[in-house]
Amino acid sequence: MENLSPRETEILKLISKGFENSMISKEMNLSVHTIKVYISSIFYKLKAKNRTEAAFIAGKYKLVN
Repeated sequence: MENLSPRETEILKLISKGFENSMISKEMNLSVHTIKVYISSIFYKLKAKNRTEAAFIAGKYKLVN
């Protein structure tokens, strides 16, 4: 599993809290498109198929607190 960047970790934390892309973009002052790019990278690095699986992996490996 590849290491996540600090920005990816922050986005993963918000995904784990149930935030939608639009909510994440407002929280981080980034475009929705940029958030989607980050999420795709997170999925690739974690080998996750979706947000739920990414959040599960984050909890299992304590990637977010």
